Amino acid sequence: MPETPLPTPTQRVVDAASRKGVTLEVHAFTESTHTAEDAAAAVGAELGQIVKSLVFVAPEGGGALEPILCLVSGPNRVDLARLAAVTGEPDVRRATAVEARELTGYTIGGIPPIGFSRPVRVVMDPDLGRFQVVWAAAGTATAVFPVPPATLRMLSNAHVAPICEERRQADVLAEGAGLGEAGLEGAGLEGAGLEDAGLEDPGPRGAALPQPGGEA
Repeated sequence: MPETPLPTPTQRVVDAASRKGVTLEVHAFTESTHTAEDAAAAVGAELGQIVKSLVFVAPEGGGALEPILCLVSGPNRVDLARLAAVTGEPDVRRATAVEARELTGYTIGGIPPIGFSRPVRVVMDPDLGRFQVVWAAAGTATAVFPVPPATLRMLSNAHVAPICEERRQADVLAEGAGLGEAGLEGAGLEGAGLEDAGLEDPGPRGAALPQPGGEA
């Protein structure tokens, strides 16, 4: 029997990777992996392996907005001051759900790190490099894909830089015991697909909690 065609948003992600010589292994689920915690549980990974795709915007001339995609490790949160310093955009801010969809072509909870119809500046959290494999949103709230961090960086043409808030040692220890902030508050994949998704949007999805394709 013929394979079931991928949803159009996911196919765009797969095609973008293929153009750079990478074949993605997409994992689809019957239920949403909207939060980073849901995604981690679904694929049997640590929360830190979940890539939250968080969309931010910086003003351009004529009232236009430039999208800036932050690929962030599951438990981390973007520090706007650090992001502004790294990007050279003092007025950078979190994108609204509508702005994220219009600028990337994907909805929060399923925003991937690649596959956009327009150029998108990407900044990657160095914490993702601690893992051999990370998981990012594949264009919908029910699909994710595994990828080595170095390959993710290459595919998304990302600039790796410290853009997240410093985490207290107590939080790190609590996370190891399964009592971390993300575990207490929840998580979501946005624009990550996971929300801040791929992969902080209010995440495997561009906001209240971390998710792939979303924001946190």
